[in-house]
Amino acid sequence: MIASPSGGTPGTPTGSPSGISVYDSWPAEAPTTSDEAPPGAPHGPQLVVRTVATDDLPGTPTALVDRLPDTNALAWVRHGDGLVGWGEALRFETFGPGRFADADEAWRQVLDNAVVHDDVGLPGSGLVAFGSFAFDDVSPGDEAEDPARASGVLIVPRVVVGRRGERTWMTTISLVGDRSAPVGEDLLSAYPRQPVTEPGRVTLADGAVGAADWPAVVAEGIARIQTGELEKVVLARDVVATAEHPLDTRHLLGRLASAYDACWAFSVDGMVGATPELLVRSEKGLVASRVLAGTIRREHGVADADDADLLRAAQLARSSKDLEEHEFAVRSVAAALEPYCSSMNVPEAPFVLHLPNVMHLATDVTGVLTDQRGGRAPSSLSLAAALHPSAAVCGTPTTAARSLIREIEGLDRARYAGPVGWVGADGDGEWGIALRSAEISPTDPRHIRLFAGCGIVAASDPQAELAESEAKLEPMRYALGTPS
Repeated sequence: MIASPSGGTPGTPTGSPSGISVYDSWPAEAPTTSDEAPPGAPHGPQLVVRTVATDDLPGTPTALVDRLPDTNALAWVRHGDGLVGWGEALRFETFGPGRFADADEAWRQVLDNAVVHDDVGLPGSGLVAFGSFAFDDVSPGDEAEDPARASGVLIVPRVVVGRRGERTWMTTISLVGDRSAPVGEDLLSAYPRQPVTEPGRVTLADGAVGAADWPAVVAEGIARIQTGELEKVVLARDVVATAEHPLDTRHLLGRLASAYDACWAFSVDGMVGATPELLVRSEKGLVASRVLAGTIRREHGVADADDADLLRAAQLARSSKDLEEHEFAVRSVAAALEPYCSSMNVPEAPFVLHLPNVMHLATDVTGVLTDQRGGRAPSSLSLAAALHPSAAVCGTPTTAARSLIREIEGLDRARYAGPVGWVGADGDGEWGIALRSAEISPTDPRHIRLFAGCGIVAASDPQAELAESEAKLEPMRYALGTPS
């Protein structure tokens, strides 16, 4: 639910498609100004959106993050470009297998009602929503504790600041008829900037499955693959961190955006991280997906580390085990995108992506979208739904891998490895996979769960996979200020 900027009474659910809850503070009265009420517009939440160009932000990776006024941050930032937002004009919560379709339909209804004044006209300007969705259709072990737990969320902020190259802008979003809500400069002043706080001392503990026990889970996955049940499965583990002070997402985002600027630093509803994997970008009829699978840890603290990294990159590029894992992931993405594209480009061989902590085999799959129903291209959210879960985060075949994950992983992934990103008024947007990520507890802001997963194939080694998972936990450990 959302509260007014002044911290007033939270909103209440409004009418919505099946399987979705919508929260707003929009009253029952009809709009009072004619330019804010499209003639014949259906009843429901109606938004007035204004985007104006602003002065250039400083050319630093954290400039957008630095604009966030408080810890309730929404963010999607890479190389200093992207979007940040704060406040909640609307919030959609979706549930179960229909979470993506319900969110997409609710978003279309909002667009039908919205009045948008956009003086910038760039991807990310105008009306946008940030979203985060659960990995699985169900959350094992959580039903009894919280049967109403949402498995997807779309949030329309009240304020958005964006940058793309040399262009910067600000968007303000208001609910029609909400006379209690501030607008314009009053809307900005309703969110005074609070000092960024550090977490203080942080302690780490085993999560659902301890580090000492996790190799046995991996061994079971390998055994099931060797029997022919499936070809690949991705198994994850979590680590629980407890901070001395409530966690400020701006502190985490700032460290991630600075140290991992080649990744997409994100924050949506307590899910925060820096993912290297772009599930899908849709922009002006073109679509792209960056597939990562196959990993090797970088060398640190040794003589001639650069030369050692070059040797390890060559080793990764020749590894039959990693190449096999990568091929499964690329095939799954290409097959999922093909029905939506008139043409596609799938490179024959991957390249090695260098990140501060690891190197990955990577492939950029691209395509030209074709019109679907109603003569319009699919939205980026519907494309994300079609691509999820890819073999990079689930396995091959998908159904068998997901069943095995549910059976042996022993972990509720929640929104880890699910789609996270944003969608715009034209349906374009960017969605990553929530990797190198953590989820702040909704009940205790000092607690956070860190996640890491590894692709398992027949040639995998359990101890090597444990070491790989430790490397993948490094970004969030760095964000928290804990040693690797």
